[in-house]
Amino acid sequence: MFSRHLLILLVGACASLTAQTRTAPSIPDDVIFEPAAKGGPEVDILRPRNASGLRPAVLCIHGGGFRAGSRQSYVPLGIQLAQRGYVAALVDYRLAPRSQFPAAVHDVKAAVRWVRANAARLGADPDRIGVTGQSAGGTLALLLGLTAGNRELEGYGPHQDQSSRVAAVVSLYGATDFTKSYGASVDAADVLPQFLGGDLAHARAEHLKASPLYWVTPDAAPILSIHGTRDRYVAYEQSVWLMERLHSAGATAELATLEGADHGFKGPDAEQAERLLFAFFDKHLGIAKEERTLLVANHGSGGEVVAISWPSGRVLWRVPNHNGHDVQSLADGHVLYTLNPVKRVVEMDAAHQPIWEYGLKEGLEHPISAQRLSNGNTLIGDAKLGKVIEVDRAKKVVWQYASPDLADMRLREVRRTESGTTLIAVEAAGKIIEVDRAGKIVWTFESPDGQKRRPYMAVRLANGNTLVSQADPGEVVEVNPTGKIVRSLVGGHSEVKLAWVSGIEPLPGGGLLLSDYTGRRLIEIDASGKIVHQLHVGNWGISSISLVQ
Repeated sequence: MFSRHLLILLVGACASLTAQTRTAPSIPDDVIFEPAAKGGPEVDILRPRNASGLRPAVLCIHGGGFRAGSRQSYVPLGIQLAQRGYVAALVDYRLAPRSQFPAAVHDVKAAVRWVRANAARLGADPDRIGVTGQSAGGTLALLLGLTAGNRELEGYGPHQDQSSRVAAVVSLYGATDFTKSYGASVDAADVLPQFLGGDLAHARAEHLKASPLYWVTPDAAPILSIHGTRDRYVAYEQSVWLMERLHSAGATAELATLEGADHGFKGPDAEQAERLLFAFFDKHLGIAKEERTLLVANHGSGGEVVAISWPSGRVLWRVPNHNGHDVQSLADGHVLYTLNPVKRVVEMDAAHQPIWEYGLKEGLEHPISAQRLSNGNTLIGDAKLGKVIEVDRAKKVVWQYASPDLADMRLREVRRTESGTTLIAVEAAGKIIEVDRAGKIVWTFESPDGQKRRPYMAVRLANGNTLVSQADPGEVVEVNPTGKIVRSLVGGHSEVKLAWVSGIEPLPGGGLLLSDYTGRRLIEIDASGKIVHQLHVGNWGISSISLVQ
């Protein structure tokens, strides 16, 4: 816990845990301790001795009113983090009054960049770096979680090619609005002018720039604030204000209130804070977090097939698709995708080299959908011609279905079922049709809300029901063989609100991956419809997704 192993020293303004040790710390056999190298960054590392693979990392930033304290105060927590499978990085920073804001922020950002640059050597996952801090360290941790990519606060230290972004923040009674600290803290009038170069009347701009509250955006890292209601140094309301603003921005944020607790947790309060910290990092950094590869067809800005790690969103590679609509993962790293304006369906190998094409010279006009079948043939939907064809490896058409109802860009995704029928989304008509090998329509689903629902894709489930993605509002429904909607998986009347669901990918256990095309999100839900992961994708317009098996 925070209170054991080391003597706790309450340092001035922040009365934080800033215990000093003059001898080398006692480190358990299952933990490796790497002290900061002479002349290098002031970062001590504690990591598990017998760990395989890349581990999440947590930076620990000490408190002390920005004027005192040492990274050694975090050795006890660093040991526990290492024993739980994390790489702990204990950080020092330049202190006031000799070094004023933003020097401390520059230093902790440089520490994040250093960890990321040395991640391979440390056994750390560069995509799973969290940060925690107490009091002044909590404020610095919050600034790391809120100002990723901000050049003004980045500083000019080494590893500028690395990002200082963090993936999760736990702040213990960190201040969030220095403009409201005076009169609500027993020592703000002494502490803040030394850190910010003047009082509120003479350094108001610095008070604002150093306050996490004024840096809140929807891109904030997930944040947990732990705060006592009787804090005499940093008012409890400071965390309340931050939570309100984060929630208004749509960011992920939690406030853990410790009733009656003062600054510098002790005893049961320290133990509870520790449990909350571990649970939050386990949830958002994930010791056993499994990264899968997801292919997306970006029909929007950029026009490319993108492979990303899911759920982190880390881009693995990109290949232009000229704003094509469809993508499918194949065996051995191969990928099948459509290139609409250049009128081609392409299979590329793991080296991203085309090994099979079907396109304009074979008569395609606007291939919008493509699926590699279990027999090795390829099912192609052409939205301009209003035709669905099945072609073999020799490019011979072995089956087709054509209808004026599909032409003039009314057609969207086409998928073959296990029984050999073909599900066709006629988006402009607001319906899904199922066609047998003889070209007969054997099943139809029309949304009760009419053509405005614009179904994009249908997938047949093992139970005989069909998943259908829809728009306005975005929703995924499960439809039985009689055409009745038996449940809404996500969107619609659920708490999860979507704009326009396009691609869908059922997962084992009843979960689902989906792309919200105009909502600019990728979402994973569990069998109950609860969001497990989501990723905002900026200006991408994702029309199709495919999980690499």
